[in-house]
Amino acid sequence: MARQLTTYERLALISKWKGPPGPSEKRRLERAEDMVQAAIDRHAAFRDVKIDVKAKGSYPNNTNVRGDSDVDIKVQLNECFYYDGKILAGPYYTGPWTKDVLRNEVYAALDAAFGNVDSDHNIAFYVPEVPGSRPSTDVVPCFKYVLYDGAAPDGKYEGSVVFGRDGKKIVNWPELQFTNGRAKNTATHQRYKFVVRVLKNVENDLTAEGVIEALPSYFSECLIYNVPNSVFLNGDLDDAVRACLAEVYRQLDSATERQLMKEPNEVKMLFGAEQKWSEQHALDLILYGWRYLNYGG
Repeated sequence: MARQLTTYERLALISKWKGPPGPSEKRRLERAEDMVQAAIDRHAAFRDVKIDVKAKGSYPNNTNVRGDSDVDIKVQLNECFYYDGKILAGPYYTGPWTKDVLRNEVYAALDAAFGNVDSDHNIAFYVPEVPGSRPSTDVVPCFKYVLYDGAAPDGKYEGSVVFGRDGKKIVNWPELQFTNGRAKNTATHQRYKFVVRVLKNVENDLTAEGVIEALPSYFSECLIYNVPNSVFLNGDLDDAVRACLAEVYRQLDSATERQLMKEPNEVKMLFGAEQKWSEQHALDLILYGWRYLNYGG
């Protein structure tokens, strides 16, 4: 069981967690992005190919905390795309870019630039840190993905699809996550991302003490995104954290509302068989986090 913070300790930590890590962390992101971009640009197979190199995850979304050590970079091929929801008129893509070819070429580009690239992970290539030179970086080869939906702007959502070495297809929506998160942060007077960082730090502390099992950093962002904007705005920052945790628990405690919770992209449901987490993981994080922060009740 994790110890409970005193009120003084909690307020001190909340003040410490108010903002993201400083300018040096921003430079880490920029350096990783620039180095992967340069590796792709130098690789002959990608010459004159439509390809996009961009950071994704907590760093560009400004929800990273000091426990988020790795930078995630997507290398997205846009010469063709995968889709769902509607049959397209016209011929299917018959060019050279298959998922295996893309993965092999991204690895070759990274290996030529950095060496010592770990290719044993199911999804990403891992480029290890060189202190003072580059941060540790996860590089994900992916394709553009389109979901046709009459309820979407322009009738479609655009994201990325990656194929694991095990053959599993994973669809992500990094641009929607970025856009929706920024809009919510503005609507809550910058309190949305603040509360996300608090919960991420709490999760790191609870994991370090063995109270809960480690969870993806993105999970905290997902939970807090489901809090209505008005809940963030009453009282001071400590009040906002307390109110948001209470609201997440209220939604988790209702079978009906729990099934309506979504990821920040607003396309994927938060819970389901394809997710890495469960409702119980969410309950453990919120309940043990509440006790750790000593909110009482």
